Amino acid sequence: MKITLKDGSVKEYQQPMSIIDIAKDLSEGLARVACVGVVDGETADLRTVIEKDCSLNICTANDPEGLAALRHTASHVMAQAVKRLFPNTKLAIGPSIADGFYYDVDPENPLTAEDLEKIEGEMKKIVKEAHPIQRFTKPRQEAIAFMEEKQEPYKVELIEDLPEDAEISFYSQGEFTDLCAGPHLMNTKDLGKAYKLTSLAGAYWRGSEKNKMLTRIYGTAFGKKADLEAYITMMEEAKKRDHRKLGRELGLFMMHDAGPGFPFFLPKGMALKNTLLEYWREIHKKAGYVEISTPIILNRSLWETSGHWDHYKDNMYTTVIDGEDYAVKPMNCPGGVLVYASEPRSYRDLPLRMGELGLVHRHEKSGQLHGLMRVRCFTQDDAHIFMTPDQIKEEIMGVARLINEVYSLFGFKYHVELSTRPEDSMGSDEDWEMATEGLRSALDELGLDYVVNEGDGAFYGPKIDFHLVDAIGRTWQCGTIQLDFQLPQRFELEYMGADGEKHRPIMIHRVAFGSIERFLGILTEHFAGAFPTWLAPVQVKILPISDKYIDYAEKVKKALEAENIRCEIDTRSEKIGYKIRSAQLEKIPYMLVAGQKEEEEGLVAVRSRSQGDEGQKALADFIADIKKEIQTKEIH
Repeated sequence: MKITLKDGSVKEYQQPMSIIDIAKDLSEGLARVACVGVVDGETADLRTVIEKDCSLNICTANDPEGLAALRHTASHVMAQAVKRLFPNTKLAIGPSIADGFYYDVDPENPLTAEDLEKIEGEMKKIVKEAHPIQRFTKPRQEAIAFMEEKQEPYKVELIEDLPEDAEISFYSQGEFTDLCAGPHLMNTKDLGKAYKLTSLAGAYWRGSEKNKMLTRIYGTAFGKKADLEAYITMMEEAKKRDHRKLGRELGLFMMHDAGPGFPFFLPKGMALKNTLLEYWREIHKKAGYVEISTPIILNRSLWETSGHWDHYKDNMYTTVIDGEDYAVKPMNCPGGVLVYASEPRSYRDLPLRMGELGLVHRHEKSGQLHGLMRVRCFTQDDAHIFMTPDQIKEEIMGVARLINEVYSLFGFKYHVELSTRPEDSMGSDEDWEMATEGLRSALDELGLDYVVNEGDGAFYGPKIDFHLVDAIGRTWQCGTIQLDFQLPQRFELEYMGADGEKHRPIMIHRVAFGSIERFLGILTEHFAGAFPTWLAPVQVKILPISDKYIDYAEKVKKALEAENIRCEIDTRSEKIGYKIRSAQLEKIPYMLVAGQKEEEEGLVAVRSRSQGDEGQKALADFIADIKKEIQTKEIH
């Protein structure tokens, strides 16, 4: 059989070979660090025996597939440690996730943060014991009996829910055996030393609030100790930047038990939000968009026509008005469709770009709520573009350029994913193929690198997602472009073509910020609360040296406000050093110290957040400088 390797070279073998044996044949060094193989594009366990021609990539912890297997193995080692320390604990599931792994367990007594240290200590012993990790399978009834004997009810339920013909596989290491599809490393010692348990949380069994609340143990693992240390440093930095903490300290927003998941914006938070929305309106006007606003509540028949009632009802808030079912909108698109359909359209009207800063509500589970990042009520910076088939590529390219302009302004780097048809979708294969190809060709023409995310599109069409990278390396999915052939058909939208016949328009759904609230949370953490001057809720703090100079400070404030510069005076009877430190803690971009000399000569003593003491300036010169900085939207 012929094995085509990642570099294009071909190895020939006369008999079937496991992936680990092929790795040993290529290099003992490679075999020592191998985690999984990718066979013809599918991730496979190192124990997998290859019997025919194929392509093979042997992955280490430096590859996403290898790192996932290492973390999955770490979750099993953790579960083994838990069972040793707390034998009556019942095990649920323990997958690898984007930044580590977790295991959901049902302990006899509640686990504490101190228990994490004990579990981690036991994990070290298991790694040192160097247990070979072995895979085996059992028929369905034997598998159920096996887990019943071990008194693992959650595992029994998982097996019972598997298809009748499913292969039921197990992995064992020492005295520990777990139901698992894999893949895993070859030996517990291969996990190494670069792992850490990070936190405890509650999680409902199978994600349903109707089921028992389990304990979720989170951890992370890497191939190298240096990578783990870098991750821990990043997490410590993330805690300092937590937008919930900064939101309280800087007076931006609050949450209240009267409405879990429904944020309250405070005056400074509104100044920040409104500045962002002014920028949104500015760039959209320049890009040829018109702005609309549609109702928050619309009747059930509309949501049935759009498909949301069938595909999204569990996330929608509903009510009854005059005996008829209504829903609070979770998305803006059906309202935009009604605006399009409100008058006859011609090909000369297209493309029609309609933007909407629409307030939407979605029912998120209480355990998933997180500050501004995951809320139940938020403003989407939506736009819906209606166009002819020959305008698809140009419009997608125009949206991608606009999103690039936004992210570049804030200093974000980003990567792009093309998401294809999910299982729960509507529409014909032909429409999906045409839509997906339209997105793909636009990305290719723009020269944007992208990865294909199979099966993760919206239920009505494929999409392009923009994942931005913040100041400490975390990624956030914000911008998206979704191509939709379905809603125009379902609502029977039309335009009059150049041939005098009626045609169906094609629709783009897109957001740049995504959720305004979430984007503000991301910005707060990205800048650690030290917003650039143009965005800062308070751009200038005026600090009179004593009460004698409050009148002059008021004069300075009026001059700044006349130029639309957001400013405050610190009128407290405190020493100037104390006032400066307070302004620094509030992360104000500029402080203007006002004393005798400043008053006599019409000056201000300037201190900036970035440069410190900048000396004295004429008030008019300072105003000219800061106005330029605001107008050019400098980031420093």
